[in-house]
Amino acid sequence: MARFVLSLHSAPSDHDTTQRLYKFATACLQQGHSIDAIFLYQQGVYHASESINLATDELAINSLWQELHQHGINLILCVTAAEKRGLNIATPNVFTVAGLAEFAMLASEADKWVQFK
Repeated sequence: MARFVLSLHSAPSDHDTTQRLYKFATACLQQGHSIDAIFLYQQGVYHASESINLATDELAINSLWQELHQHGINLILCVTAAEKRGLNIATPNVFTVAGLAEFAMLASEADKWVQFK
């Protein structure tokens, strides 16, 4: 089976892209593939923000990340992109903090890298 690395580049307000990533990830897992990591980059780092306050009728982003984390997927927050956007990287919840070098290593070891923008 294939090993995937995913990257998310869009903000939490882009529900379509977030749902596509989530559906792709769950389909991969259901088919027996593995996802080594999901890397939040550019506007995607806002998914790790503690101040996300969504209405009850909007996509429950925090629940999606919790579920993917429970599947053993390494959720990575780009340290540089997060710091540029003023995010608190001291308490990233289910996310680990890493740089582009770590992401590049993961992507080079995976069979496929899929970007969601």
